[in-house]
Amino acid sequence: MRPFYALLALLWMGVLWWLSERPFPGAGLPHPWDKLAHFLAYALLGALWRRGLGRFLPAFLLAALYGVVDEWHQSLVPGREAFGLDLVADFLGAYVGARGAGRWEAPEASRP
Repeated sequence: MRPFYALLALLWMGVLWWLSERPFPGAGLPHPWDKLAHFLAYALLGALWRRGLGRFLPAFLLAALYGVVDEWHQSLVPGREAFGLDLVADFLGAYVGARGAGRWEAPEASRP
């Protein structure tokens, strides 16, 4: 485990929570750019968890489950809504980020 990256992931989760708490009735990014923003935000989260935990599955699951929690949280904020397509973008981003971040690591057999 790399605590620095895990801390960055937790901080990024806090930023995402704060952004979800902002009431933007009728504002925000237009479709399809909003889905790209979701994808990129969760790709970063997945990558940070992968670097912090060192394994794909836990990193992906943490990022994807946080997407579920964050969409639920957003549905409770006045002026905000939760969309299934946002969740799909969150999951895809988490997958790509967690999978892609593993490409920067040396294979386990060659680690000291």
